[in-house]
Amino acid sequence: MALEPGGLIAWLIVGAIAGWLAGLVTSGGGFGVIGDIIVGLIGAFIGGILFSVLFPASTVGFVGSLIVAFIGAVVLVAIVRALTPGRQARL
Repeated sequence: MALEPGGLIAWLIVGAIAGWLAGLVTSGGGFGVIGDIIVGLIGAFIGGILFSVLFPASTVGFVGSLIVAFIGAVVLVAIVRALTPGRQARL
């Protein structure tokens, strides 16, 4: 799967939106602007790996990249909250 939202600015926007949405969907809120961008970018990487295993040789545009990054960010937030004491791990 090839994630093709565009250049660096587009990746930062995708990361910020995906991380922010993941913070809203999972209980406990977001991680701040920089934290949301980092969670979203790492989530995009995780989501890209997961979806490339499930859907090899597929390509998605900006919206598809946002969805993949969001799913990956939710997975990342769930893992971080499960491993971090004092944080809630429920979705």
